Amino acid sequence: MSIKQKIINIISPLIGIMAQDETQRESVEKIITPNMAELSRTVAGEGAVLLENRLLPLKHNEKVSIFGRTQIDYFFTGYGSGGDVNAPYKVGLLEGLEHSEKLIVNPQLSSMYEEWVMNNPAKHGSWGKWPRSHPEMKLNEELVDDAYSFSDKAIVVIGRSSGEDRDCVLEKGSYYLNDEEKEMLELITAKFSDVVLLLNIGCIMDMSWIEPFKDKLGAVLIVWQGGMESGNAIAELLCGDIVPSGRLTSTIAKNYADYPSANSFGNKEYNNYTEDIYVGYRWFETFAKEKVLYPFGYGLSYTDFEVDIESISNTKDGWSFKIKMSNVGKYSAKNTVCIYLEKPCGLLGNPTRQLVGFAKSKTLAPSKAQLLTINVLKSQLSSYDETGVTGFKSSYVIEKGKYRFYLGADVSKATFAYEFTVSDNLQIEQLSEVLAPREPFEIAKAELVDNKYVANMQTVNTSTTNLRKKILDNLPPHTELTGDKGYKLLDVKEGKVSMDDFVAQLSLNELEAITRGDYLMNSPLGTKGNAGVFGGVLPSLQDKGIPAISTSDGPSGIRLFASCSLIPIGTLLACTFDTELIRKLHGIVGSEMKDRGSDVILSPGMNIQRNPLCGRNFEYYSEDPYLTGMLAAAVCEGIQSEGVSACPKHFACNNQELSRTTNDSRVSERALREIYLKGFEICVKKANPQNIMTSYNKINGVWGHYHYELCTVILREEWGYDGCVMTDWWMRHGVSLEFPNIKDNGYRIRSQVDILMPGGWRLKRSKPDNTLLKTYQKQDGITLGEIQRSAKNILNFAMKSEAFNKFTKEINDE
Repeated sequence: MSIKQKIINIISPLIGIMAQDETQRESVEKIITPNMAELSRTVAGEGAVLLENRLLPLKHNEKVSIFGRTQIDYFFTGYGSGGDVNAPYKVGLLEGLEHSEKLIVNPQLSSMYEEWVMNNPAKHGSWGKWPRSHPEMKLNEELVDDAYSFSDKAIVVIGRSSGEDRDCVLEKGSYYLNDEEKEMLELITAKFSDVVLLLNIGCIMDMSWIEPFKDKLGAVLIVWQGGMESGNAIAELLCGDIVPSGRLTSTIAKNYADYPSANSFGNKEYNNYTEDIYVGYRWFETFAKEKVLYPFGYGLSYTDFEVDIESISNTKDGWSFKIKMSNVGKYSAKNTVCIYLEKPCGLLGNPTRQLVGFAKSKTLAPSKAQLLTINVLKSQLSSYDETGVTGFKSSYVIEKGKYRFYLGADVSKATFAYEFTVSDNLQIEQLSEVLAPREPFEIAKAELVDNKYVANMQTVNTSTTNLRKKILDNLPPHTELTGDKGYKLLDVKEGKVSMDDFVAQLSLNELEAITRGDYLMNSPLGTKGNAGVFGGVLPSLQDKGIPAISTSDGPSGIRLFASCSLIPIGTLLACTFDTELIRKLHGIVGSEMKDRGSDVILSPGMNIQRNPLCGRNFEYYSEDPYLTGMLAAAVCEGIQSEGVSACPKHFACNNQELSRTTNDSRVSERALREIYLKGFEICVKKANPQNIMTSYNKINGVWGHYHYELCTVILREEWGYDGCVMTDWWMRHGVSLEFPNIKDNGYRIRSQVDILMPGGWRLKRSKPDNTLLKTYQKQDGITLGEIQRSAKNILNFAMKSEAFNKFTKEINDE
């Protein structure tokens, strides 16, 4: 047996603790939350993206033959912690169409698939070995002829999945069609002239094959992974009871090699983000429009809309666009409108398009209209100057030149709306050099050559920051330890005692405990199936009125042993472009959390879809940071409206699953600020999430859970965040680059990452490892003020938590 296999055999059982016990979960009562089924079905329908259409909607009572095993082995969500929800039910494609009574399904063909699937069951794999697709049933001309004799219309479904700890790959059955799928399409389109193709996918796959089949494909509809109501939503989509209004939130290129990150993704040790700020449509619209198959914002409808600008006016902070949305077609539907900005190329090399606003109409009946308002802030015109080329180093600057606004959902077809000229460079915000790369590498920069944008390569700016000095100059004050004074956390809440005085009575042992979880997933201190518990993890802490706070995985619903709603994946949610709908959906998720005993849900997932092969793209929203931030804010607002907490993740640059705990994301400071952190910034400033989770990976040489510049300088000092920061589950051993005697938990607390979750190390027993206090009261060692600072961050959240309300009530009732 190889050394590698021995390691796998040792670690596999440990990885298994990430999974829930299916037998126990199946035995619990299946609870259907009021209004969730209807709302989840609506969202699943509205997030579907119609790529091609000359056939839909189908008529009621139309006869159809369904091909593809995914009609039965449907992918409702992605694999891993982000989708492992104990749903009360799941309606797949075949079941949804058969039960809808809107279409007449070919029973002989369906029975044939059911029998074949029973004899060839799908294999769902183990942790990190998820299937990317399932083998297809082989077809022949006779079988297709028999199906055609039942109906002249066919529905073909192709399924793909992905998951945590496993990226998609450039292979058949993952990014590419496999041979059986191609043969299936060839046989069916040779006989049927009216074929509806459904793509049940979580991540974008190669779609270059659509072109040769396009004449026979009456419609192509991405239905994504719609959660427990998937089949019901598709039935309504096909028949026009829901009109698709989804828009692509990431570009579909003609070929994988056309993506700007194609050559800098999938490396084990590090990835140089050579495309820099030109992610997704920013790259294609600036340098390679001809390489796009379906652009950002693309999506068809069953009806037609007219979009007109009623007025554009100046406001105190920017501009207000009044837009009239009119339904001039035959079906009631919603529609999206976007505002894109064209900046001058300037000295900074700005991309030619940038999303700065969007709005979604209500459902408009034919001949009805709605006036929509989109506000654009002046600050959104700015770009980050990390070098000082504009005269303002480490600043957001509006460069001199012409600025043009464009109107339309589809970025490639958005039409000119308004322009103005800025005469001089204008500094918007003075910041400081933060998070700059430590290693030099080449990045793209746009330049105008003969009136054409060219991507020239230049060496990235590397760090010149004296971080050691910055940390020492900003060490927090401490309060002398007093011993137990009998103060309760409720006394702080009621204003009877200061937080400083309360924290001063905590012993070093208690301070260590409050800055880590209760060691294990499914802690006995929390609701069954919890991801981990923090806060009152010692009896002495509970005696002081500190509750045990229960976390649960997300974002496709609440991952517990209890039955919880399985909602649509993040990408589908984003494709709705409907923040109010998403806020409403997550309000119900928040009410479920209260009912099931979850205080913090590890959601939303909001990393940028930098490359289509990232295995967790299904949890994320978009290649665009503005859209990502606005949607994540809506999720947080919905959840926290019920008194429980959201926890956005993964902060930051978790754009690859391969070697995710060791890989280094090497990114320019500008790209970090404008792309990879911008969504988090918007979410923090708009929704004030009470918790945030760091990422596993390194960012410019430093793991996210040790990153002082990320978690203290940017998050807290620049953005004003006052919440709690936790690690992703477990962390890597590490030694501080600035203070070599500090490592692991001491290093983490110095960076103001408040909680180690779930609290212990994967391969060690559940007990303190002494790394937090090892350098306490030593030269350059961890200080009492730093430990107390994190304790206060945690306790300030604890007082706001639903756990605190329950815990205090239980004490009072006693």
